[in-house]
Amino acid sequence: MISKEKLIKRFVSYVTVDTESDPDSDTTPSSAKQWNLANALVQELKEIGLQEVTIDENAYIMATLPSNVNHETPTIGFVSHFDTTPDFTGAKVNPQIIENYDGKDIVLNAKENIILSPDYFEDLLLYKGQTLITTDGTTLLGADDKAGIAEIISAMEYLVNHPEIKHGTIRIGFTPDEEIGRGAHKFDVEKFGADWAYTMDGSQIGELEYENFNAAGALVTVEGKIVHPGYAKGKMVNSMYIATDYINSLPRLETPEHTEDRQGFFHLYSVKGEVDSTQLKYIIRDHDKGHFEARKEIMLKLAGELNAQLGKEVVTVEIKDQYFNMREKIEPVMHIVNIAEQAMKNADIAPLIKPIRGGTDGSQLSFMGLPCPNIFAGGHNFHGRFEYVPVESMQKAIEVIVGICELVGKEK
Repeated sequence: MISKEKLIKRFVSYVTVDTESDPDSDTTPSSAKQWNLANALVQELKEIGLQEVTIDENAYIMATLPSNVNHETPTIGFVSHFDTTPDFTGAKVNPQIIENYDGKDIVLNAKENIILSPDYFEDLLLYKGQTLITTDGTTLLGADDKAGIAEIISAMEYLVNHPEIKHGTIRIGFTPDEEIGRGAHKFDVEKFGADWAYTMDGSQIGELEYENFNAAGALVTVEGKIVHPGYAKGKMVNSMYIATDYINSLPRLETPEHTEDRQGFFHLYSVKGEVDSTQLKYIIRDHDKGHFEARKEIMLKLAGELNAQLGKEVVTVEIKDQYFNMREKIEPVMHIVNIAEQAMKNADIAPLIKPIRGGTDGSQLSFMGLPCPNIFAGGHNFHGRFEYVPVESMQKAIEVIVGICELVGKEK
């Protein structure tokens, strides 16, 4: 399909460009450095022979591979994002290539004793004998989602160079700021013009997903009162103690570290506190819409109960919905999932159909009128120093993309 050496070179050229997004910025893209890779991708898309290559004022990239059949076919799309998460640094990425992985510990950084071990990350053993690309232990890798971009571009290049493979019109879309939840916000679905699309943004080989979390963010603010501690009796109100009561009143086992599959959670990810004011930042997640709404109600009700106990309003909760489960938009067009499943089987891949414990651009795009299931890109341990991707998984993802294009392009 594509040589391992060429694929590695392409992928490494992407991950060594810093594209970390910035949640505190109100621009699009949220960080100016995302333009560096975006502009390079535009040039590469033109060089491999795609048409109608555009980039708009917000760095959204679109391109077309025209149909090479005479009959009508649906227009399909493939979408990935080029930013990396602000949760862990993506600057100065120094990938390591591990040939013929032996199933043992991989020393990412000897100086800092950072080890990628199958004793902890058991999935490593799935890739014994394969070529792995890892970090050097000091940064993330950026396979989320530069692996997806490398796979899409490689698949399009292959189709351009092999016109004997028949396909309909294919649209390509690359977005900024997916990692901060804004990747689809300014995506022009009408301009994209696809009947449906696939995000190449999953993890393990075989993953095929059309369900994701319903998601919201919550800001809990607790107001206190500060006075001199020597004269504080009956006067000081320590907001941090009240905030602790709030934290401990939520179900302790309904947190990310205690849940799996379709189980939802409350995730406290930031605490900033002083005596007179404390802020708690949560994300709320659940696949079931009813449970999702109930979780939001629990957080609001808890604030009311604490305020009633204190006899005044000191706890406030602001909740903002972020995205919703795309399942309701995909189920009416399940043939698009079936096509991807068949393409995997044709490539000798066992499909792993499961819900996403997160969200992708596809969840928002589906509600914007572009049904968009998610397909594996091959990476593991996203958003941290232990991230890695097997090159063979990326090669299989390319094969799946080509296979989908071929299946959709067949005359009915």
